[in-house]
Amino acid sequence: MISNPVLPGFYPDPSILRVGVDYYLASSTFEWFPGVPIHHSTDLANWRLIGHALTDPSEVDLRGVPDSAGVWAPSLSHHDGLFWLIYSVVHTRTPAFKDVDNYLITAPDITGPWSKPVFLNATGFDPSLFHDEDGRRWLVQMRWDHRPAHPSFAGIILQEYDHDKRALVGPVRTILRQETLIEGPNLYRRDGWYYLMLAEGGTGWNHGVLMTRSRSIEGPYEVDPRGSLLTTRDDESVPLQKAGHGELVESPEGEWFLAHLASRPVVTPAGRYCVLGRETCIQRVEWASDGWLRLAGGGNRPALAVPGPVGAGAMAGAAEPERDDFDGPALDPAWVAPRGPIDESWASLTEHPGWLRLRGRQSPHSLFAHSLVARRLRALPMQATTCLRFAPTDGTQAAGLILWYDASTHFYLRVTRDERLGPVVGVALTDDGRYAEPVGAQLGVADWDVIHLRARIEPTEVRFAASPDGVTWHEVGPPLETVKLSDDYGSGLRFTGTLVGLCAHDLTGTRVAADFDYFSLAPSTS
Repeated sequence: MISNPVLPGFYPDPSILRVGVDYYLASSTFEWFPGVPIHHSTDLANWRLIGHALTDPSEVDLRGVPDSAGVWAPSLSHHDGLFWLIYSVVHTRTPAFKDVDNYLITAPDITGPWSKPVFLNATGFDPSLFHDEDGRRWLVQMRWDHRPAHPSFAGIILQEYDHDKRALVGPVRTILRQETLIEGPNLYRRDGWYYLMLAEGGTGWNHGVLMTRSRSIEGPYEVDPRGSLLTTRDDESVPLQKAGHGELVESPEGEWFLAHLASRPVVTPAGRYCVLGRETCIQRVEWASDGWLRLAGGGNRPALAVPGPVGAGAMAGAAEPERDDFDGPALDPAWVAPRGPIDESWASLTEHPGWLRLRGRQSPHSLFAHSLVARRLRALPMQATTCLRFAPTDGTQAAGLILWYDASTHFYLRVTRDERLGPVVGVALTDDGRYAEPVGAQLGVADWDVIHLRARIEPTEVRFAASPDGVTWHEVGPPLETVKLSDDYGSGLRFTGTLVGLCAHDLTGTRVAADFDYFSLAPSTS
């Protein structure tokens, strides 16, 4: 059986592909680096992270991109012995303007090496590449229009791609417009029909997957008379909410499956909050006698468990290690950083062997050079712990454990320096852009050799604590609201999910070092 979500935590906008007996998933990463994780499976139920497609910062420059901008909606395909990956890089994300560059890269193997990016256009986002039976290739995407008198989501456009010229060619055709918001287009061809699958309703509570079809790739496209193939917009009782943004894959036995995103909200009296972000799920689908696609078993609600493909080879899952002792030559691939690569200039495993040394750079509010390494929060409740040595000489130097949604909202349990007490452990909060240090949330640690830090992360509450020995713990600061670290909190649209990590900053510019002995992120036992 396939248990959903198959990729829990911040893995939105799934693109799925099968080559032989191997399935692959790619996901959006926004401002996080490296970009576009690639997961592999042989049974659609168990997945292993095998690498990232975007690893060269000179080819995907994310410095300065706003929160929830960066790399959007990758789309995988395989044709002529190559893996093809289309993706968007969003540089500006305001209500009116989206400055977006769309690119194509190819590789002979899913793990690379990937080619230099080919710039395609800057017309909109969510592009995908369709390889037609006659050998022609077509880019399909949504078009963005900033003008006040025009719909922002201005329709789905189609243009031919010539790989020999490494360029789009021919006219740009608008093949579909809808009154409802449509994006995330993907084309399929079956039994003489072109099927255009769409994300509809926006990537929130109104989200869904809509099917359309035409006898010609240029349209006109008719909309499925039954409406959404998949949605939870009218049923809050379904565990997998916000279901939408899908792609299809066919098994070797001719079975069809739909990869899509969904979220598992924390329900509170104040509302629903998706702390874990948008996650990847898989549903079984079938082609009905009238040629339209339907969820297997009927209806249009996502299921928590569905039968996997017949005859698929069983594959052992590859869970992320709960603990990292920093004894290896490199960090586990599950570690990511905002807006640039993790490199020895600021995150070293060699300067103090057996420890991760972070050299403080800019503040947690920076969109450029922030010394933060993090891992996705993939379940609740969880407990994060670490141990560090750090000797700040100034109150503008800090290092510690951080619960991160983005630069505008995060909870930071850090060691810093107080002019009166010397080294202290305290809490720094950034709440939808507002910075605060709670009164009394400070613990003197001048006589501690090492400093253990802990975050207990419950569905609705986070509690921080510190210890000199990892046995006797002292709570630091008040309980904090976990739900603030969610897609659904704050003053703007947010698209990622909660991450937990280690952080250092040094606003004196001396790049003071903080040494971390280990990091653990494990299910909470109390």
